[in-house]
Amino acid sequence: MRNMSCKVMASAVTVVSMLFFSCGMKEEPLEVVIEKGLTRATEQALLMAKVLETEEGKLPKSIKDGQLETSGYGWWCSGFYPGELWYLYENTPTPELKRYAELYTARVESAKNVTNNHDVGFMLNCSFGNGYRLTKNPAYKEVMLTGAHSLATRYKEHIGLIRSWDFNKQKWQYPVIIDNMMNLEFLTVVSRLSGDDTFRKIAVSHADKTMEHHFRPDYSCYHVVSYDTISGLPHVKQTHQGWADESAWSRGQAWALYGYTMMYRETGKKEYLGLANKIAAYLMNHPNMPEDKVPYWDFDMPEIPNTTRDASAAAIIASALVELSTVNRDTFGQKCWDMAEQQVRSLTSSAYLAEAGENCNFALKHSTGHFRGNIEVDVPLTYADYYYVEALMRMKRLLDKK
Repeated sequence: MRNMSCKVMASAVTVVSMLFFSCGMKEEPLEVVIEKGLTRATEQALLMAKVLETEEGKLPKSIKDGQLETSGYGWWCSGFYPGELWYLYENTPTPELKRYAELYTARVESAKNVTNNHDVGFMLNCSFGNGYRLTKNPAYKEVMLTGAHSLATRYKEHIGLIRSWDFNKQKWQYPVIIDNMMNLEFLTVVSRLSGDDTFRKIAVSHADKTMEHHFRPDYSCYHVVSYDTISGLPHVKQTHQGWADESAWSRGQAWALYGYTMMYRETGKKEYLGLANKIAAYLMNHPNMPEDKVPYWDFDMPEIPNTTRDASAAAIIASALVELSTVNRDTFGQKCWDMAEQQVRSLTSSAYLAEAGENCNFALKHSTGHFRGNIEVDVPLTYADYYYVEALMRMKRLLDKK
């Protein structure tokens, strides 16, 4: 097996390294920033592809103890790297990028039969979904249809939600996490492709029930809401990856923002847009949002500012805000765009964007997976790279239209 050790840059994110926010330097044109980010992401993704090309079934995950950490298709993040390759191929349609996108997408195919995991949407929509969108390969469509049926087995009609986890049954009866909003796009896409409205109805029911029970009066959200299996009503609201049950775990807020922005696009329901706007306002106006707009891993962590950031949360928020800016054609929409631009500029600075060949060939540094569990703390993560590239692509498409 080849040596997967890698050079990692210093991990601290300091005020000194926040180039555009503290020293008054003239900003580069946004088009230049976007091209820099896409070029570096492409360089890194191709280097990663070559490292793992002969490692059958392996997909990048993170860095652990200075080594590249990989996963198989069953890990919830398995679809992000293939999806990133498809986005990069869309930007620069070379035979090499297409070959690698196809190779790594194929490694995820077995996820179509997974029924013990609510993240089949992440696994298959990012990989096969983007692949089908760009190639119209009928085999990809069949994989997605099978996967949607697998995901639908986790939906119980009398509760109206897709069950997220099967573990910790002493604490939770029917746990639903805010992350699960992200898997709904897969169902709406497959519903359109197949003509089966059942998948769309499941997605709408899940979004409606989550909107009703997951949010606090200030429009922050809980990470986990568990539902009584008889009454179908919540019996506990808490966190698993956040700092505390009543704290605002940053990536959870990002999933919520992205999820309801996406569901408005997919359904046209104005209630979803209203909620997305309120979540966006909560995030943009939060007093603990750092100057560079890359959140601390939890907005209520007592050690702020002496705690880790989560670049993945910034990337997800930026991608969602770019889309939200297009449906709010007013001053609020401009605020969404401005915030996304600040985040993209920060993520493309040397504080977060790795040099070519470093960071185990991931694009972004400084993400946080599960701080309290001491798992994936201040490391690169595949979904940070995926949503970073998606945000760049969304911005580029909009700027090209102007």
